[in-house]
Amino acid sequence: MTPLKDILIRRIQAEGPISLADYMSTCLLHPDHGYYATRDPFGQSGDFITAPEISQMFGELVGLALAQSWMDQGSPASFTLAELGPGRGTLMADILRTTRIVPGFNDAAQVILIEASETLRQKQRDTLSAYDIRWADDISSIPDQPLWLVANEFFDALPIRQFQRGETSWHERLVHTNDQGLGFGLAHETAYADLSHRLEDTKLGDIVETCPAATGIIRSIGDKIEANGGAALIFDYGDWRSLGDTFQALKAHEPVDPLEAPGDADLTAHVDFEALAFASPSAYSRVTPQGVFLERLGIAQRGQALADNLSGTPLQDHISAFRRLTHPDEMGTLFKVMALFPNGANPPPGVGV
Repeated sequence: MTPLKDILIRRIQAEGPISLADYMSTCLLHPDHGYYATRDPFGQSGDFITAPEISQMFGELVGLALAQSWMDQGSPASFTLAELGPGRGTLMADILRTTRIVPGFNDAAQVILIEASETLRQKQRDTLSAYDIRWADDISSIPDQPLWLVANEFFDALPIRQFQRGETSWHERLVHTNDQGLGFGLAHETAYADLSHRLEDTKLGDIVETCPAATGIIRSIGDKIEANGGAALIFDYGDWRSLGDTFQALKAHEPVDPLEAPGDADLTAHVDFEALAFASPSAYSRVTPQGVFLERLGIAQRGQALADNLSGTPLQDHISAFRRLTHPDEMGTLFKVMALFPNGANPPPGVGV
């Protein structure tokens, strides 16, 4: 089978340089070579590990936050409980296990997982075999009813475009071929209407990233929440406004050259939460550090309750997991959470407005 790098080189030589978004889409979702289409990348044996895989406490607290928001909005008798990019299904399993204690919540929930990878869908079927689960290809196919949604490390993997500040406007950063195989180059300087406001806070040579797919998805989520009620909790690494080159590749938990082995490494970029917030017609919360969010929901108390039944290596592993989720030097500050909720309603617990 022809390696994906050779396929990309031939395509670029025939058609010209491609955007970073085209490159990411091909590397992640190519039907024969795509990173997510061909493997399970999660966990210690994969290329990265996410918060739900680190400790059950993350999913438990997220589940209770969603359930409290559902109660705050009158406990609708039927609603969609959805997850974008649900990985192995670990987060949803912890949510559903925890929300069993909330009267009526699980009975009212119609669980939908939005997942493009058939490999990961099968993992999710195994993890969630005890529950009635449906799958959807995208947010547009879920029912027109109240929506409570969670997205953990979903938006960072969506394809981005990069633009380098020129004298008066922008050069798009493209992937082209060179003597080593693949490299980066710049398109001619062009004015982009949706980047005109960034001329005020950037200087010559600065890089700004955009993610058109992300804003489209957020707009759909916000439309549903504003029309029907609900809330969304979005967890990812990033900040309020994009600035700088954050495109990166991970393989076996280590950074690698993102152009070296297409399809064999995870490709991500930091999330621009400002762009997400402004794309939604619903209300949005402040961007809150993950550690602060979890502390507000009582992770210290839950962590102590679990620790009381542990000793030796399991106890040390539990303490390490708690630190990794919450400490500023670990995921506590790098990872953020932003909530969407109807205008005029209260935000889910754990975030501020």
